[in-house]
Amino acid sequence: MSYGAIFPLWRTAAGEAWRDYTHHAFVEGLGDGTLPREAFLRYLVQDYLFLVHFSRAWALAVTKAETLDEMRACAATVHALLDDEMRMHVGICAAEGISESELYSAREAPQNIAYTRYVLDAGHAGDFLDLMAALAPCVLGYGEIGTRLGRAATGATPYADWIATYADDDYQRTCREVGALIDAAVARRLGPVPQASPRWHRLCARFETATRLEVDFWGMGLPR
Repeated sequence: MSYGAIFPLWRTAAGEAWRDYTHHAFVEGLGDGTLPREAFLRYLVQDYLFLVHFSRAWALAVTKAETLDEMRACAATVHALLDDEMRMHVGICAAEGISESELYSAREAPQNIAYTRYVLDAGHAGDFLDLMAALAPCVLGYGEIGTRLGRAATGATPYADWIATYADDDYQRTCREVGALIDAAVARRLGPVPQASPRWHRLCARFETATRLEVDFWGMGLPR
């Protein structure tokens, strides 16, 4: 699994927050099948709403881009979110009697509002790199989680479809493309040694904040 050169640096800079996110109790419950179904559905409804705003953030990245390659990559990610990832949410919820119109009109949890608005604000107040640093934990973290659970999950877990969505070749290809997009964008704007840029620590901080918001998002889905 390799998602480029910048992502591992940001992941390391996030410290314990990254493990708290990628090995959260919610995640482990998906892998071994112990997560209560009610908790999973609560999360899935909120994640559908999250992806609506996440798609808007990637669309915003098109307007922040400096090159056609960046624009095309961001537009392709919007397509993957709207037409592929969200389809999984709609299908699972439909089997549970929850329609897509009910998903779209569901009330957002405070943790969802905090995370999605943080990402959108990073894009509106900052530039393309600020937005990439805020977007990366979700895209690439789910790729890392999907890969790990796909290798280790028991065959009995009822969440095999969710795991397969993030472990399969299509999603992993998206992760590699996003990693390459970030690498090229950083090199274009910060040069060959980005750590020497005065902006580097701010970008690491953005990534770490988004990672902590991912931790809160998992926590939202756990039994109350």
